[in-house]
Amino acid sequence: MAIDAHEPPREPVEGLLYLHGFNSGSASPKAQLIREACATLAAARGQPLRCLTPHLSHRPKQALAQASEALSELGDNTLLVGSSMGGFLATCLAEEHALPAVLINPAVKPARFVADYLGQTLVNDYTGESFMIESAHHAELTAMQWCRILHPERYLLLLGSADETLDCRDALRTYAGCRTLIHPGGDHGFSELARYLPALFAHGGWQWSS
Repeated sequence: MAIDAHEPPREPVEGLLYLHGFNSGSASPKAQLIREACATLAAARGQPLRCLTPHLSHRPKQALAQASEALSELGDNTLLVGSSMGGFLATCLAEEHALPAVLINPAVKPARFVADYLGQTLVNDYTGESFMIESAHHAELTAMQWCRILHPERYLLLLGSADETLDCRDALRTYAGCRTLIHPGGDHGFSELARYLPALFAHGGWQWSS
């Protein structure tokens, strides 16, 4: 099922910032796909499209600071793309800086999610780093939590109907009024992202052709 509201034409962005999910990394499949797609699109169009996919800390406050630093490097004319926890961070930045954002299975209230994992040790598959989920994770996310979306027209949601980690209905309620594409049977990793590149780049004013 797809819900698609009218979107006014956008001027092409000059930068794209991809924010990965919790305990993921800049070497993840989605991050690699985004980097390669940006390079391909910029070369085909002969226009600049800088792309940053920073590796973010598992500490929420530090991750937001890293994302903000990368955004400062790219400038004001940037499309934010965030997956899961990265979608939460992208929303923080989009609301603060009035930027367009594409959210892939975004975490709506991540403090509630990490509360279930307090005391557990996780290992990052991309860096080998191990860390424990502490009360500080919960406290930082609680402090960062926004109340509601003030500008739904800035967002495009890409949701998997069979997300095994986050209930997509939470995102539908929270981001009511935003342009939304739902992939039937899609998982949390949104492994079909390549099929949605045209919509993703169109949200940043770019026309994608494979």
